[in-house]
Amino acid sequence: MRLQTQSVDLAYADRTIAENLSLQIPDGQVSVLIGPNGCGKSTAMRALARLLPPKSGQVVLDGKSIHQMPTKEVARKLAILPQVLTAPEGISIEDLVWFGRHPHRTSLKVPTEKDREAVEWALAVTRVADIRDAHVDQLSGGQRQRVWIAVCLAQETEILLLDEPTTYLDVAYQLEVLDLLADLNHDHGTTVAMVLHDFNMAAEYADHVFVMRDGTLITEGPPRDVFTQSLIQDVFGVESHVMDHPVSGKPMCIPVRSERASRPAPGRAVVHGTC
Repeated sequence: MRLQTQSVDLAYADRTIAENLSLQIPDGQVSVLIGPNGCGKSTAMRALARLLPPKSGQVVLDGKSIHQMPTKEVARKLAILPQVLTAPEGISIEDLVWFGRHPHRTSLKVPTEKDREAVEWALAVTRVADIRDAHVDQLSGGQRQRVWIAVCLAQETEILLLDEPTTYLDVAYQLEVLDLLADLNHDHGTTVAMVLHDFNMAAEYADHVFVMRDGTLITEGPPRDVFTQSLIQDVFGVESHVMDHPVSGKPMCIPVRSERASRPAPGRAVVHGTC
């Protein structure tokens, strides 16, 4: 495994988020971290991306401690799409995507043909080449996510990390972004690891799933092995039915309404009748 955490403790100031956490990101696959809010999955992603130094243990990339590697060397190997993204005001799509070439250039170096090819490929594969001159702040949510993914792709890394890339997107845009990531993995061998909240999306797109709770890795494996009624009850506190998706055949989790939720509201009459 090229990227992994080895028995790391993760904390913000004095608040410990995860202890003794070991994650091995499978090469050339799509991996998804899931778990309840506050379980530490985004913190783990920040540690994998070298954005959060562990209190103990280490994050290893290609056999080296990631925090002992030069920043540009890390940026040539992995790219991160965090939750919070801010673009300079008025910047165009193409100009923003050029930022992805920073790890491969010096401040005085004239862009090379390889730089141009990388930017053109990133614009094309994310399907924003035809609107390259548009300002980023004028785009829809789904378009902005594709542009930020293009920035990551322009880095030409073999590992792509994404923290909740579908948050605030409607279903159509969620599928668009996840389909793009699946295509990158299938067509170019990109190792993709991301945090998702929707376990049905995770089951549909992931090759490997990590399930976290309270800063601990509960289980991991293929979606078929991971998504069970007992695990969903144990980790999320939700009763569910797990069945095969009628089209893809992947596991599909159907939450069951609680008894309280299915009761009529107080003071409302219940009318019984016959058909």
